[in-house]
Amino acid sequence: MTQTEKWPSIAVIGAGAVGGYFGGLLARAGAPVTMIGRPAFVDAINRNGLFLDTLQFQENVRVQASTELSAAAGADIILFCVKTPDNAATARQLAPLVAAGPLVVSLQNGVDNAERIRAAANLEVLPVVVYVAASVPEPGKIKHVGRGDLALGPKTEKTEHLAAIFARAGIPCRITDDIVSELWTKLLWNCALNAISALGRVKYGQIAASADARQVVQSLAEEFVAVASAAGITLVGIEDASDAFAGACQIATQMSGALSSTAQDMLRGKRTEIDSLNGYISRRGAELGVATPVNHALYTMIKLAEGRA
Repeated sequence: MTQTEKWPSIAVIGAGAVGGYFGGLLARAGAPVTMIGRPAFVDAINRNGLFLDTLQFQENVRVQASTELSAAAGADIILFCVKTPDNAATARQLAPLVAAGPLVVSLQNGVDNAERIRAAANLEVLPVVVYVAASVPEPGKIKHVGRGDLALGPKTEKTEHLAAIFARAGIPCRITDDIVSELWTKLLWNCALNAISALGRVKYGQIAASADARQVVQSLAEEFVAVASAAGITLVGIEDASDAFAGACQIATQMSGALSSTAQDMLRGKRTEIDSLNGYISRRGAELGVATPVNHALYTMIKLAEGRA
């Protein structure tokens, strides 16, 4: 995509930390972006714009915002950023609004979102692997503390076009021939760190600094690799459980200031995506005959905590 080409119209459904960050960068670059989110977030944007507090800059970006899903009608590209428990319901509500057939881009945690969205509604969906540490410290404000790159694939005309759109907005985006392996590798980091961050109410750096926490991370990584192996999944850059553990510790150190999305959800009293993270590995392990006691324990504790909320 050249700098003189017309931008496609973009809708961000479930605008929050991830959608707000990537949608905000697209809007900052000149793309027509409409953010669809909760009333407090939308009201703040409509009053004051979206404030991006990133590692590179701090800037207020003007962007359209709405609480209504119907605002996505007519969009060429939809960034699908809702919490994974809301996939099916949102997809079914969206389908009759977008008869023109937009490209739906799943910017979500987990490995099976595209399949679940397709199963719920006849939508064209591309899964994207998201690497970013961001939060919404207050409505209308995005705080970025780490990374901010994407991976999608396999290489087709559509994925190349989408990657060019992200690149034009200054968002690093690479194309992979094995998107399934990439999705599972990202899930590894989520399973190794998210629940510990949430239950301990700590940032990743505190996990990396704790010998006891690292022991839990090691157990989570060992179980994950065993499930992936039984499922026939090749993890990117991971030969064995020791590689998985080392990689998780490296992520925790590199993104030391990040609080996991699971922790952010729990602190706000919101439902988490734990069913798509450690819960998914627990279920797959049971299907494949692989024991996952630590993943299951953390999944169970998060679900119990959600019940209290």
